[in-house]
Amino acid sequence: MSSTIQPENSNFLLIVIVNYRTANLTINCLRSLASEVRSLSGVSVAVIDNVSGDDSIEKISTAIETEGWGEWVSLISSPRNGGYAFGNNLAIRPTLKSTNPPSYFYLLNPDTQVRPAALNALIDFMEKHREVGIAGSSLEVEDGELWPFAFRFPTILSELDSGLRLGIASKILSNWVVPRTMTNKACQVDWLPGASMMIRREVFESVGLMDEEYFLYYEETDYCLQAKKAGWSCWYVPQSRVMHIAGQSTGVTENKSKNKPLPKYLFESRQRYFVKNHGWLYAALTDAVWILSFTLWRIRRFIQRKPDLDPQNYLWDFICNSILFKSVQQLSKQQLN
Repeated sequence: MSSTIQPENSNFLLIVIVNYRTANLTINCLRSLASEVRSLSGVSVAVIDNVSGDDSIEKISTAIETEGWGEWVSLISSPRNGGYAFGNNLAIRPTLKSTNPPSYFYLLNPDTQVRPAALNALIDFMEKHREVGIAGSSLEVEDGELWPFAFRFPTILSELDSGLRLGIASKILSNWVVPRTMTNKACQVDWLPGASMMIRREVFESVGLMDEEYFLYYEETDYCLQAKKAGWSCWYVPQSRVMHIAGQSTGVTENKSKNKPLPKYLFESRQRYFVKNHGWLYAALTDAVWILSFTLWRIRRFIQRKPDLDPQNYLWDFICNSILFKSVQQLSKQQLN
């Protein structure tokens, strides 16, 4: 791989890692970055502790000192756990206002380990394609198996497919299904996981920071959409590879076993995404479509005696957090008053 072409900027790249009770994983992530940092000039790392309430700060501080990472790693204690976007913005906001802001910002999950030349691959690609505002890595799971997915923006049709889970419907709606199976070639996509996301400084300057009204989930989806509206493209770059252990802070995973109930903030983030970007009516119709299609799936699953792999209370939790249910509640309160 060719060496990265870097602009004349002593503060070239800021890597932001938001930790929440994953100190050991964060340390392993930093360890994987050490050789990458040495291969580039002007790289610094900000670790944000989102009020973990455990021994994270002590552990990470000790590792920074004992490993000799102090020249390139800083540890910042957040005043509150405001979520993923809030934690990243805590490091990005003051850096953007500095006299010499970085050319790039790299959002990296604590439960990741970057593979050799992962950063070089992303930066090389973005330096050669100035219209690209956001680029992300191919991900692999803990055992090294490739997880080759990027995503389309969610729509009412993708929610229909998500709820219905019917093969023929998925084929008809294939151009709207959110997950996209990627190849080994770089490709323009709608959005990428925030686990490994390189963002050009000019994107922040034209779009602003990530939306802190999202606590967790949908914030990177929303940000990629805002960037697209501002004229920036988003690309999947498989030459950059990062190992990612999903769900370490949240407990929400994509395994095939029966999950625990989904957290309330996931439903709230979903609702915010649709209302913010498509309006209340579209969001309400999307909720109704999902509820109906998922109900049909549950009936079919029961008749066909398929295993129940959905999160516990999934349908009921969705209904209770739906914009439809909340609107009925608000109307009832107004009538009572």
